[in-house]
Amino acid sequence: MQDTVLNDSPYIALPSEEVVVKTMKSLEERGIASSLYQNREAALEALKKMIPEGASIVNGSSRTLEEIGFIEFLKSGSHPWNNLQEKIVEESDREKQTLLRKKSVADYFTGSVHAVAETGELIIASGSGSQLPPLVFTASNVLLVVGVQKITSDLSSGIARLKEYVYPLEDERMKSVGMGGSVLSKLLIINSEPAFMGRTFHVLFVNEKLGF
Repeated sequence: MQDTVLNDSPYIALPSEEVVVKTMKSLEERGIASSLYQNREAALEALKKMIPEGASIVNGSSRTLEEIGFIEFLKSGSHPWNNLQEKIVEESDREKQTLLRKKSVADYFTGSVHAVAETGELIIASGSGSQLPPLVFTASNVLLVVGVQKITSDLSSGIARLKEYVYPLEDERMKSVGMGGSVLSKLLIINSEPAFMGRTFHVLFVNEKLGF
């Protein structure tokens, strides 16, 4: 099923430069900074440079971060940051791990989104919602790496992308690792990042197909 969805879906085409520029302008008008990189290697190096030495970090579950090599870099331990996510994952007791997630307020959150509308909305779905608090409030800095194929014409088409393309692939992935499938239980739409929050909110677009 996965190969069929990946090869036949209308949601994997890379948009024109004009569309990307329009989307970045829409994000800027909503208080969200953005930048564009031609490949995953450049995006990875930029992401590393955006996080200062000694900063605490958490990351959301992200195939995109895996594909650019960021998760492998974190696991290597050769970074200069306080990786709170590592401490959470290492806790084997489910209740204690949940408590750690609730208490882990990091300087930086890294992740991705499931769709970006040309009109500037960001769409993110979650089963548990554990990655949503740093996205919407607790992290002082949010850095999202996004393949440009995730850009859609508007909010409704972004939600359609999530339901028609992302969810089937994530459901299949979860089943393949014995998790019983995915649950589309929580949907976050970020309309803007208010200036009074004083946060850094940055989308790193990559001119490649990355993630779901």
